[in-house]
Amino acid sequence: MKKQMQSWGLLSLAALVAVSVAGCGATTDSKPSGGTGAAPASTDSKPIKLRIVWWGSQARHDATLKALDAYTKKHPNITFEPEFSGFDGYADKLATQAAAKNAPDIIQMDPAWLAEYAARNQLADLSKGIETGDVDKSLVDSGKYKDKLYAVPLGNNATGMVFNKNTVDKLGIKPPANGWTWDQYFQFGKDAKAKLDKDKYVLMDYTSDYTMYSAYQISQGKGYPITVDGKFNIDKETYLSYVNKYTELRKEGVVPPAEIASTDKESDAKLDLMNNDTVLMKRSFAALFPGYDGVKPGAYTLVTQPKGPQSSGWLKPSMFWSISADSKNVEESKKFIDWFINDKEAADILTTTRGVPVSKKILDYLTPKLTPSDKLQIDLIKSVSPDAQPFNPGAKGWSSYTAKDFKDIGEKIMFGKATPEAAYDELVKKAKDYQ
Repeated sequence: MKKQMQSWGLLSLAALVAVSVAGCGATTDSKPSGGTGAAPASTDSKPIKLRIVWWGSQARHDATLKALDAYTKKHPNITFEPEFSGFDGYADKLATQAAAKNAPDIIQMDPAWLAEYAARNQLADLSKGIETGDVDKSLVDSGKYKDKLYAVPLGNNATGMVFNKNTVDKLGIKPPANGWTWDQYFQFGKDAKAKLDKDKYVLMDYTSDYTMYSAYQISQGKGYPITVDGKFNIDKETYLSYVNKYTELRKEGVVPPAEIASTDKESDAKLDLMNNDTVLMKRSFAALFPGYDGVKPGAYTLVTQPKGPQSSGWLKPSMFWSISADSKNVEESKKFIDWFINDKEAADILTTTRGVPVSKKILDYLTPKLTPSDKLQIDLIKSVSPDAQPFNPGAKGWSSYTAKDFKDIGEKIMFGKATPEAAYDELVKKAKDYQ
């Protein structure tokens, strides 16, 4: 199999990620094409090469490549042309390919982009041909657009925080605990900074991070900054309180200066500011945890996001597999996806590298084999679930605003090129282009 690393440009998107572990629900009107047993060897001799693209950590890359090899052994006529990278740059590259009708056959899709791709008729209908009977109905439905299935969920996931517990223990300070508040979060940053070297920091600067700001605003009872139906809803008082707090932490050295904070590349073994020990804690998702643990085994753990009067965490699909509407191999791509989520051999290879498995039968099969790292993902999902906020997949047409404009305007504050008040006014003005 050709294993090539696609070199992609850099553009940071914050993200994110799935519903509770328990439960199973209705299925699409599809027929099983693999089940939980080993898939039979293909008798079709027609050579087919499937292009497949995904983002993730090295742990996810390694597991996925191994799974592709296993599938080819069962189906010798099916080979793959993999394209993979970190999250930065992925969205831009995929959008360019799709616009040129040159997207890979099989696409790892983020929930925030699904509506836009489906609305542009860039994805194939997956309503038939993939068995989803053991997947929670709400999770299956998260891959639908206008009642048609365009994406198959690959993992259960939850928002949370990852931190270096080994370093926290060495500092002799109280570690974060599930259910902690924003005040406790900010105080933890100050307490830890008091014991760290000058060139080390505790928290990330999330002034320009839409996902973290969303968590803060919904925890204050103000709803999502951009509503599900595409209305601007960034509360001015809440926004100013949030960015002013990070300005204070920047001055105190609790968060890195802008020139360091802006270099962070999520899930990169060397450039992720958690992995290179620049900060102690980051916003994260359960499904990203294996990537961190793979870089520093046993060093990290997970905790819920801080809360305000309300919780700040939500559950969502970690990601999906979709198929390009321009693919000439839609049926073979469906067969692969069916195997990917329903086959025991695939589960043994992939474990939780894309989140907690979506098939209840596969989860039951895999649970006794899970590592402590895997179980931490499940524990986070269970901790977030009781008071989880409603999942907002992102309003149609707003992805550039939330991923780029919010970031660019926030970085003006970080670099001292705009006051918080001026930044808010610019956010309001820019939003008019999307209303």
